[in-house]
Amino acid sequence: MSEGCVLVLNCGSSSVKLALVDPATGERRLTGLAERVGSRDAVAHVRRGDREETSTPGDTTARGALAHLMGSLTDEERDTLVGVGHRVVHGGNRFSASVVVDDATLDDLYALVDLAPLHMPANLLGIETARVALPELAQVAVFDTAFHQTMPPVAYRYAVPQEWYDEHHVRRYGFHGTSHRFVSARAAEVLGRPAAELRLVVLHLGNGCSAAAVRGGESVDTTMGLTPLEGLVMGTRSGDVDPGLLGYVAERLDLDVAGVVDALNTRSGLLGLSGLSNDMRTVCDAAVAGSAPARLAVDVFCYRAAKAVGSLAVALGGLDAVVLTGGIGEHSTEVRRGIMSHLGVLGIGEDADANADHGRHTGGRVSRPGDRVAIVVPTDEELLIARDTVQLAGEVAR
Repeated sequence: MSEGCVLVLNCGSSSVKLALVDPATGERRLTGLAERVGSRDAVAHVRRGDREETSTPGDTTARGALAHLMGSLTDEERDTLVGVGHRVVHGGNRFSASVVVDDATLDDLYALVDLAPLHMPANLLGIETARVALPELAQVAVFDTAFHQTMPPVAYRYAVPQEWYDEHHVRRYGFHGTSHRFVSARAAEVLGRPAAELRLVVLHLGNGCSAAAVRGGESVDTTMGLTPLEGLVMGTRSGDVDPGLLGYVAERLDLDVAGVVDALNTRSGLLGLSGLSNDMRTVCDAAVAGSAPARLAVDVFCYRAAKAVGSLAVALGGLDAVVLTGGIGEHSTEVRRGIMSHLGVLGIGEDADANADHGRHTGGRVSRPGDRVAIVVPTDEELLIARDTVQLAGEVAR
């Protein structure tokens, strides 16, 4: 692997994240976060080791915030750069792997904006800004959807009119692919088995949640679909609902379809069920304290995740391990317990001590010895983006 660091950018509609990553060791030599972008309250944080500096961008737009964060790099840090890696939410049918961005690629990416209108403009702004600021470096796009391009038609096609698929690309794409790819490969290492022979269900559980069936290192099915709204219960997203709900609710609340979809994206999930918060920690605390709505929110979250494990085991034709990752999957003992309480039919039961310890002293295992394995594997999307970037940048240099 080439020496040097990668600048990893994750540009969203209201925040911009930056990290200077050593792809060989995973060390973060610098991290940056601009919050509340686009408002007068925009603020930027830059951390080196234990030292953090907070400042206010002069230009609080997304472009200005990104330029502000990139301007915090020292000359020495810039000299270490071998490429810039960008998290890009949607690659459509066009991209099944990470790519070096040139003018033609950028045109292809703009053609995909309609598939993720909330995310893609910010992603593309990040690419364009970095191309101008660091024109000598390879810019690499790493797609959330790419890992799931190995799904067969039986998994990605909806039972909708053919012209919707042919003319408007209506199909299931899946997301969180960077995390699912990293975690499934790491799980094979932890289990000491070749990835080629493993059948894994990976549960990426955070504010956004998805499950993926990974067989032989490839995604064969996942819970998210055309958009990140499909699938599991999430922080503010409903996950699966009856499509007929849109018309029913729109008529009774005098909303248009966009209004109902916005409510399903921003006022549902844990927040909608609990009436308290989209943060699982807050909801779990309230459930333990006796809140019935919070208890229901936790129970529905766990039940739906467990149902997904069962359905994806069917997609895999069997199951070797369940892998839990993401902020909730890695850190919530109660949620893991709740999920495993439904998985006895699959031969998975909780090891209470190991689960309480987050699997730290059992190689990640949180299931009982002798059961089918459930393990905790921390994700690291930035590291995977950095590794893809240094590999592709090296190919360009040759």
